[in-house]
Amino acid sequence: MITSCSQGSIMAVPIAIHLEFGGGAELLFDGVKDHHVTLPSQSEPWDMKQLLVWIRGNLLKERPELFVQGDSVRPGILVLINDADWELMLVGRFFSIHLGELEYQLQDQDNVVFISTLHGG
Repeated sequence: MITSCSQGSIMAVPIAIHLEFGGGAELLFDGVKDHHVTLPSQSEPWDMKQLLVWIRGNLLKERPELFVQGDSVRPGILVLINDADWELMLVGRFFSIHLGELEYQLQDQDNVVFISTLHGG
């Protein structure tokens, strides 16, 4: 949701989302699987790239190299947004345009799940 400020600029309002970590990824977050967070308002809508930066700075407790790589998640981390693989997120009502995973704009009450598919042996 977007709102206008008194100076005429536009600000995105805070959004509440549910983050879930599983498959061992929760160990990087002090073993906590579920996080209900409110992302603060900012000048542009929240996207997945910004969310990953926020997660790294606010929730990730150890070994960031096992969760993030560059601007994205490390290979082997499955990401689901509202139960859909983020690699399949589409935009447009009457036609399909592939939207890059990192550019997906988060909505209030979105559910984002990170599952590690890598297993030690």
